[in-house]
Amino acid sequence: MARRDIEILERLKAQGHRLTPQRGMVLSAIAGLGGHVGVDQIFQRVREVYPYMDVATVYRTLQLLKRLHLVTEIVTGSGAQYELVRQETDRHHHMVCEQCGTTFDFPASYAESLRGELTRAFGFVAHLDHFTVSGLCAACAGKQGVSTGG
Repeated sequence: MARRDIEILERLKAQGHRLTPQRGMVLSAIAGLGGHVGVDQIFQRVREVYPYMDVATVYRTLQLLKRLHLVTEIVTGSGAQYELVRQETDRHHHMVCEQCGTTFDFPASYAESLRGELTRAFGFVAHLDHFTVSGLCAACAGKQGVSTGG
């Protein structure tokens, strides 16, 4: 496990949670797979190391890590994907193409602008810890004859 991933385990402990082997294996699997990964990929990677792990443990661990802002969850039409948040400066949001399923990252500053506008216009303080926008990527929009304005 890389030093940055050990730091994630230390953040888990600092927030009052035990550093169980199962949690370590799930974090290691996400880190090893890299990028946006699905539960099945995580589960298969963990089972290569520890065949007694069940998928329910993977789901529970992911939900805990999500609540603690150690992973982000990207929900698409084909299911959820997860990604490590190694440090606050790594925070970003996602755009998901409804046609091809490709996931793109975009900086948190865009969501911060939206949060500010919602507060100014409506007095509503939005919790945009993770934000996913669905639509069409440039390639799929082009195939459908939709202008991307760029």
